[in-house]
Amino acid sequence: MAQMSDHTVKAFSEQLEALTTSVAQMGGLAESQLADAIEAIARRDTALAERTVAADAKVDQLQQTVEDQALKLLALRQPMAVDLRETLASIKIASELERIADLAKNIAKRAIVLNREPPIRLTQGLARMGRQALSQLKLVLDSYSRRDSEAAVAVWSNDGEIDELYNSLFRELLTYMMEDPRTIGLCTHLLFVAKNIERTGDHATNIAEVVYHMVTGGHLAIDRPKADVTSTTTVPFERKQP
Repeated sequence: MAQMSDHTVKAFSEQLEALTTSVAQMGGLAESQLADAIEAIARRDTALAERTVAADAKVDQLQQTVEDQALKLLALRQPMAVDLRETLASIKIASELERIADLAKNIAKRAIVLNREPPIRLTQGLARMGRQALSQLKLVLDSYSRRDSEAAVAVWSNDGEIDELYNSLFRELLTYMMEDPRTIGLCTHLLFVAKNIERTGDHATNIAEVVYHMVTGGHLAIDRPKADVTSTTTVPFERKQP
């Protein structure tokens, strides 16, 4: 019986490790896809944007792998305590990563459209915002790999930085459109890109909450730091005198 017990424990550990590896692999793909989408915007690289769109299928496949592994582990091993939290966390994190990959694909699709138009300086602001979101994603994936709850809290606390960049870019784009209505179509695409980048930051923050709970068993505050004020932002319109 002792040998059977040792074998069971070893098999369980191997399955849990395989699950963690799959999540980490999925995180690497999502991170690469987001980085490529941002570069496609910054460098006006249509070929890279097209490859980024095509890469999304791999992330979707890995999400299915993670879910299958987790469900099998739950059904056959019935994990408890921290092992149960790790198993459930894998499903939640995989879902967040799949959404990040979808957002990266959408950014890449917008890049293809933007690259057909004359360059606009605001794309550099988008790239800066994108790099900040990418940094948050890298940090939260590291916190998952290291089981580091403090690093997860740091990511959770810094989400407002991306929101501030988004607020600034949002106001700038509105002003740009009002000054030159011919840019409305182009700037609308840029607004969608900016919102997609802002949403990737939110998903990274969601992952941080999952990692914190996985490691500690506790929960972060319900009201996370948010600084997105675009829903109430307006730009004064000065009507020209006839």
